[in-house]
Amino acid sequence: MSMHMEGPWLSMTGRRKGKKKFASAEQKRRAEQLEAEWQKLKDRYAPSIKLSKGRSSYVPPKPLRRDADQPRIPSLDTGVKGAVNVRMPMQYTGDNIVGIGTMHKSNAVPIFSDQEAKDISSMRR
Repeated sequence: MSMHMEGPWLSMTGRRKGKKKFASAEQKRRAEQLEAEWQKLKDRYAPSIKLSKGRSSYVPPKPLRRDADQPRIPSLDTGVKGAVNVRMPMQYTGDNIVGIGTMHKSNAVPIFSDQEAKDISSMRR
C-alpha cells in the first residue's frame, strides 16, 4: 500500500548491472590482468575431484572410525541405573507469610500481616 513511498532499494526491477566502464585503457588492462591472476589462483588451489570410471558424480569416501585400530574402552559403571530423580517442588512451610498480594501490574508481593493486606488493597496506581 505504501510502496509508492519507498525508495528504489526495495524494488527488484532495474537492478541489472551495466557494462563495466574504465577511466583508461591502462586501467582496463590492469583489471583484466588481475582477473586472470585471480582465476589462475582459484584453479591452482581448488580441490581437484577425480571421478572414477562409471560414476557420474562425486561420492566422498566413507570416513574411518576414530577407534578402528584402537581397543574398545568401556565407560565407567557408577552402579546407578536409570534417570536422575525428580527434584521435589519447593513449598513454603513457615507461618510468617499470610499470603501473596498483587500490588501493581501483576507484581506479586508477600503479605506478612493483615495490615499490609489492607494497605495494598487500598493503594492506587
